Amino acid sequence: MKKVNIYFNRWFSVAFHYMNLIRNNEDGIPVQIFATHPDIRHMSLQGADVAGTEPALTGMEYVQFCLDFCRRNEIDIFIPRLHMLDIALHASLFDAIGTKVLVCRDLELLEMIMDKGKFYESVQATGIMTIPDYHVVSTAEQFKAAYEDLAGKGHKVCFKPTETEGGLGFRIIDNNRSPLEELFGHVTPLISFEDAYRILAGADSFPNLMVMELLEGYEYSIDCLSDEQGNLLAAVPRRKAGGRLRLMEHIPELEEIARRVAATYRIPFNFNIQMKYSGPVPKLLEINPRMSGGLHISCLSGINFPYLAVKSALGGEVQPAQFEHNVLASHVEQPLIMRITGESAVPDSVN
Repeated sequence: MKKVNIYFNRWFSVAFHYMNLIRNNEDGIPVQIFATHPDIRHMSLQGADVAGTEPALTGMEYVQFCLDFCRRNEIDIFIPRLHMLDIALHASLFDAIGTKVLVCRDLELLEMIMDKGKFYESVQATGIMTIPDYHVVSTAEQFKAAYEDLAGKGHKVCFKPTETEGGLGFRIIDNNRSPLEELFGHVTPLISFEDAYRILAGADSFPNLMVMELLEGYEYSIDCLSDEQGNLLAAVPRRKAGGRLRLMEHIPELEEIARRVAATYRIPFNFNIQMKYSGPVPKLLEINPRMSGGLHISCLSGINFPYLAVKSALGGEVQPAQFEHNVLASHVEQPLIMRITGESAVPDSVN
């Protein structure tokens, strides 16, 4: 049976797990996994059969690099993360060489999802789920007005850039913090309103910020799988359960939110919805139109999300899947001896 060639461009370290989940698929489909990253020793490459160095390019130059890589290596499936929007914009170029790109092709939707302020406006218009109280600001005076409005409603307040990934730029306003205690303790995201306002007022300009109510209940990542048309096939709510523990549990209202999101936005393949509770009400944090950083943990519930997305993209039939109830999971580090050969770096445990 011919191997399916799969390519990951620059990803997070957890791509190591995605690659092995695809390789160890339940159908026994043979795959050869290619990956690139600027750092040839990056862990995201260690699950690959063929690893290469990626140049520091942007825009069409980067797309051309990926296109050439796919053509040269006869890639069947391309799973992008870096510069996803640029790649989606030129997805037809990959179609022309026989490479299927696992990306949302609705460019307007993709741009909107990547800007949290614009996406909140869309969600609010649809009414499919609840969003936090928030303001989008671009000046220090707007920041002050937003803070005063939210605090006046009784909210604790936080803020973050409208276009960011992970927890970058996230801060919680705490006017009772102790800088001396923080100096000798753990690094925290806390900042006083006066410090934040002073920093913003002293800048010529800064990226748009979303100033919003701080949600203090359980936070859930809902890992979702859809087919190419955006029909939902699986949804697994996952939350932190203390320390390294993660709990995958059936939460009917969250699974219903996943169905509404899929029906409204038709996001294909893998995506992730992040919700956090305010009292009894789950509110949206963000949606990631890609595999989440904790997806490999959700796969312990019995659903191989990365492989089933690949299978669907290849035209295979993927049935709606249910996951095991209340799976408590965790993880430990796995030591690997790195074997360096020329411009590839693949551990002995992979080959």
